Amino acid sequence: MVTPEITSSQVCEVHKKPLLKCGKYRFDFTERTYIMGILNITPDSFSNGGKYLNHDRAFDHAQRMVEEGADIIDVGGESTRPGTQSASLEEELRRVIPVVEKLASKVEVPVSIDTTKAGVAKEALEAGAVMVNDISALRFDAKMASLVSERGVPVVLMHMRGTPYTMQHHVLYDCLISEVNSFLRERIEYAESMGIDSQKIIVDPGIGFGKSVPDGNLKIIKYLSFFKHLGKPILVGPSRKAFIGSILNLGVEEREEGTAAAIALAINNGANIIRIHDVKKMKRVIKVVDAILAVN
Repeated sequence: MVTPEITSSQVCEVHKKPLLKCGKYRFDFTERTYIMGILNITPDSFSNGGKYLNHDRAFDHAQRMVEEGADIIDVGGESTRPGTQSASLEEELRRVIPVVEKLASKVEVPVSIDTTKAGVAKEALEAGAVMVNDISALRFDAKMASLVSERGVPVVLMHMRGTPYTMQHHVLYDCLISEVNSFLRERIEYAESMGIDSQKIIVDPGIGFGKSVPDGNLKIIKYLSFFKHLGKPILVGPSRKAFIGSILNLGVEEREEGTAAAIALAINNGANIIRIHDVKKMKRVIKVVDAILAVN
């Protein structure tokens, strides 16, 4: 398997920039792994579709995740499971803005908006969000990059082929790791060319997005350390994904142990932020992994 070459100076570059400033919050990646709690306000999310369409219920769930140890709450109003169609701007705004506004004023962690639409990101940032999680890596909306640049907020750039509707039609690669690496490098360069602060860019190799099940997703986790040379914090989201279900032959709600295993290996291989559903239990897993890795 061909993989990108990584020099010692490139690896060290990650450690020169351990801090991420996110509004009034600071993340020091030399200290520990951080948790991004998932709040899907959608009727058709693969994991908890429909559970949190009610705004009060969504807020209560987010507040519970914070109490259980979430460092960031990622609010999304559009399902990105394979085969889904895009929600309208108006519908996405209706779902997420009241929740973002309430969370930003009530919880003591940063709120992230999970969207590909600049219109949704703009309203969410005005409502109090301080991070943008864009699964299109600034490709789907020409206005997104300039918005992120103007607001000076952190942005997550994720690898995906096609759209959520078509992504699982494009899972064959000549060399998965090299191609994901090249994509992320190009999107970093684009983001920086648009004036986005280089120290506010997070990369996500896109587990579950346009990768073969289970092999492509397993390769991302196994070779995650190759993305360290990009010099950016690495976010991964293995939580309850189909590749775990395919290995264990289990439904979404029964993939807890598989998620824990994927998280442990991802952290060992360089993940800095883990995006998860089950904060309470996975916090314990992450804490033990961090403790092991901290031993000299």
